[in-house]
Amino acid sequence: MTTDATTAERSAVRRLGVAWVMLWIALAAHVFDEAMTGFLAVYNPTVLALRERLGFWPMPTFEFREWLAGLSVGIVTRATLSPFAFRNARWLRPLFYFCAIVVGVLNALGHMATTIFGHPLSGIGMPRPSPGFYSSPMLLAAAVYALGQLRRTRQT
Repeated sequence: MTTDATTAERSAVRRLGVAWVMLWIALAAHVFDEAMTGFLAVYNPTVLALRERLGFWPMPTFEFREWLAGLSVGIVTRATLSPFAFRNARWLRPLFYFCAIVVGVLNALGHMATTIFGHPLSGIGMPRPSPGFYSSPMLLAAAVYALGQLRRTRQT
């Protein structure tokens, strides 16, 4: 017979796995949104402008095919790691935190901010709303939910 604590623990770990799946599905929707709304037409000039202004910027520029292929591989890789999220694998947690914070929260807030301000940097035009804006609330919600589930399961 299982105890209430064991049942609660299993339920929390299941929600953690669901949060992982929600995050990569939201990311897939976000990549689709970016691809359909011309993200690289804003991203590449922004990277080049930052390199010019700062002398160095660690982000690369992309052609559409390599950008989409790289993101697709990343999303499929995350999907294949789902069983480990449903087991609360300790080694996956740092990657999960990174994805939730950087890929989820910061990415979504960046798209929202560029929509509000109308440009990523002064002198770089952009359509409004920002490419990737429509899926940003879903990505942000999935990331915040993931962070909550990571917090709840940190001791299990």
